[in-house]
Amino acid sequence: MARSSSPLVNKASPTEQHRLLRARRSSKRVTALSPVALLDATLPGAEHLVPVLQQDDTSVVAAATAPKRDATLSDETLAVHAGEKMGKNGAMDTDSIATPIVSGTTHWFKSSGDLIAFKEGRRHSFEYGRYGNPTVKVLEDKISALERAESMLVTSSGMNAIVATLLALVPPGAGHVVTTTECYSEARAFIRDKLSKMGIKVTFVELNDMETLKAVLDMGDVTLFYTDSPSNPHLKCIDIKLVAELCHRKGALVCIDSTLASPINQKPLTLGADVVVHSATKYIAGHHDVIAGCISGSETLISRIRAWHHDLGGAISPDSAYMIIRGLKTMGLRVETQNRTALRMARLLENHPKIERVYYPGLLSSPWHDIAKSQMTGFGGVISFEVASDLHGIMRFIDALEIPFIATSLGGCESLVQQPAVMSFWGQSYEEKANNGIKDNLVRLIFGIEKFEDLKDDILQALEKI
Repeated sequence: MARSSSPLVNKASPTEQHRLLRARRSSKRVTALSPVALLDATLPGAEHLVPVLQQDDTSVVAAATAPKRDATLSDETLAVHAGEKMGKNGAMDTDSIATPIVSGTTHWFKSSGDLIAFKEGRRHSFEYGRYGNPTVKVLEDKISALERAESMLVTSSGMNAIVATLLALVPPGAGHVVTTTECYSEARAFIRDKLSKMGIKVTFVELNDMETLKAVLDMGDVTLFYTDSPSNPHLKCIDIKLVAELCHRKGALVCIDSTLASPINQKPLTLGADVVVHSATKYIAGHHDVIAGCISGSETLISRIRAWHHDLGGAISPDSAYMIIRGLKTMGLRVETQNRTALRMARLLENHPKIERVYYPGLLSSPWHDIAKSQMTGFGGVISFEVASDLHGIMRFIDALEIPFIATSLGGCESLVQQPAVMSFWGQSYEEKANNGIKDNLVRLIFGIEKFEDLKDDILQALEKI
């Protein structure tokens, strides 16, 4: 065995040698790949991922080379390692496998020169919790890699993400928002009732009415097109690539709420969208225990949104960020199970004598199947269906279910069920429900990660109660 060339190690006792070597190894800090480098590494032809090691002056210069990769990094791998082992420069200086929770609300500087270097962008650090936090930054880098985004921002809720995006990108008194009649109801209400009072023009179109969209775009004053895909609760899908091409020809931006798809199943930015928002509460966090939102896009657009985000005060807590980081690591496994369960159940119910119609883009019978198949790798864990019964018959069906909880939301480990006529439209008129496509016999089932056979048996026995 070759002797160490270090006189410190040669003269030290065995115990001291071990301590010194451990300290030397701990002093090596991986400066992880930037988002651009990380994305480049996921493209075909990228064979190496080579983290650069930075040492203290007393350390020996070394380098670490990752194994050659013939294929792109999968979303499953990015969900585990992006933002951490494959993170952004300086977000977290730690050798802990689990990202630490940095709970401090303010960060100090070593000197006035150190502060000036930070202000001038020559030193990466943090200043105040409302503007950024190391734990939150790890989460942002992780989601950014999954979305194939240049930049992204985590917010305190999905609705905060929507509001910050709209306020930042649509100028009051001059802007024009085009949205769809099927977009998230609270977003639709904000656009209709709040933006319109700011002198912003608002136009609603049907989700796949491309002719009307073209006519509105030809007016030449559209600032932003906003919609969900898939929509809730009817799981309609819009052709994101086509819409992006139409809007960009007329200088309009495109924002897609991809919550019901998850970053595993759909990446709107790669299809031409300018901004993608999520309620991170759903598939991304995945455990029904934390509320958050996120916005991804170019650095230019996210910088504009971030300025509004700071003013709105929609910062997420480091504890919540940590819980989402932990949840994200299993998102690939969870979504794969939810995709599979939903598709099998949709096929089963489509052929059940008590089911009149099933809404799920994974079905060949779905009017949106071809669009969904062209832009999604999975169809999600939510299905909706109409049962051959009335309002009270559906209540009996839902009350007879033993596994799903009667609750709103989606994307968690537990299956949920709701009757939209009761959960979301109770007390509203027949006309209001009809305008939203809501029938008394409509059921929305949100699948968790329970065994398919258990869910199937439960649903079938509950249908017998009608």
